[in-house]
Amino acid sequence: MLFHSQEFILLFLPALLSLYYLVANFPAARQRVLLAGSLFFYGWWDIRFVPLLVGQVVASYALAVAEERTGRRGLLIFGVVLNLASLATFKYLDFLIGSAEALTGIALPRAGIVLPIGISFSFQLISYLVDRMRREAPIYRLREFALFVMVFPHLIAGPIVRHNELIPQFKLDPRRDGAAFRFSAGVALFTLGLAKKVLLAGRLAKLADPLFSAATDRVLDFGEAWTATLAFSLQLFLDFSAYTEMAIGIALMFGLLLPENFRRPYLALDLRDFWRRWHISLSRFIRDYLYIPLGGSRHGPWRYLTATLVTMGLAGLWHGAGWTYVAWGLWHGVGLIICHAWEWLKRPLPAFVSWFVTLLFVIAGWVLFRSPSFGTAASILASLAGFHGFTGGLKGAGILAIGAAASVLIPPAHEIKDRWLRPEPWLGVALASLAVYCVLEVGRGPPAAFIYFRF
Repeated sequence: MLFHSQEFILLFLPALLSLYYLVANFPAARQRVLLAGSLFFYGWWDIRFVPLLVGQVVASYALAVAEERTGRRGLLIFGVVLNLASLATFKYLDFLIGSAEALTGIALPRAGIVLPIGISFSFQLISYLVDRMRREAPIYRLREFALFVMVFPHLIAGPIVRHNELIPQFKLDPRRDGAAFRFSAGVALFTLGLAKKVLLAGRLAKLADPLFSAATDRVLDFGEAWTATLAFSLQLFLDFSAYTEMAIGIALMFGLLLPENFRRPYLALDLRDFWRRWHISLSRFIRDYLYIPLGGSRHGPWRYLTATLVTMGLAGLWHGAGWTYVAWGLWHGVGLIICHAWEWLKRPLPAFVSWFVTLLFVIAGWVLFRSPSFGTAASILASLAGFHGFTGGLKGAGILAIGAAASVLIPPAHEIKDRWLRPEPWLGVALASLAVYCVLEVGRGPPAAFIYFRF
């Protein structure tokens, strides 16, 4: 079930909200309602994977409880390994088999396992188990722990939420002071995300997808290469930030606050600034659970180089089971190292130059991220640089301009909530009209999945 589908907007969400507020006086009851609704939402995709989700949650919780009672740290380590094994099996097994086949030249059978939607819930379980090892996480009630992982707004594609950010909120009455504002702000953010997905990201995908497909068979001209690259760069941000805004909005309707995930990343002045603005919850996760444990920047230059490249290479692999994703991660790792070295030189670039260089670097990386092979990526990058000539013009200039304006002008979700939303009648009418238009637009055909579901 997609957030921007009519069955979700007109049936599932109103029904679950009604039931949730009907039992709002009873914390255990409303938690059970939200948990049941989240399992129904997840099972709508493919009910076969509900036992996997429930099994990993229960197993991780049982191991944490057993470690609390016995003091055996190995139980927590086993839990981390168990969750990584699940992730490796479902997301990376065929990739590993294919890599082994390429190395040995021996034809190997593929497992052909279907990737469950939202398998990255494993990261939340891992973060909790690691925090238990650090003595930074208590033992919660099973119901609250399960809800922390399964609550449906963030279950499929984030933001990646930590136990201490979400679990304490489950005890709070959704009708507490500020309930009307939270609910209306949630509706407003959901509507904004809906519009970005339906009216912008979907149209940009129609520009980018055919050209990236064509690039596997022929060389794109200069105009086509820039059209494909710009369209995908804008599509990716608008689509993923739309999901985040819708997730934050839905959570607010239930009285819950999810963390910010984007802060206008295409305005970043350097690559480190970009990663403080792009997929913020993932950046925090890899910083706290990979980069810092690997040594970070406090143990000499070689340790810093190793930590940065390993962290970003794994971040690339997290996005997809392919060497192009690993290369994209390493591309950013090298870029971060260059940023660090340039800062050491103490020769700052003018703000505009720094922004422009960063944007070009990020956009070039998106070509590698989107391309199905290194050959296709190299071909597109060569066309972007004019190595295949300068023929052809930019297609879809209008939607590209609107997408670019939306990407840099629309504030982050929490800034909109805290600074820009006011109880103005004209704003309510505008948002309601936009919501109705988007719902009718979705009804024209089956809605396209969010782009980050692939990763």
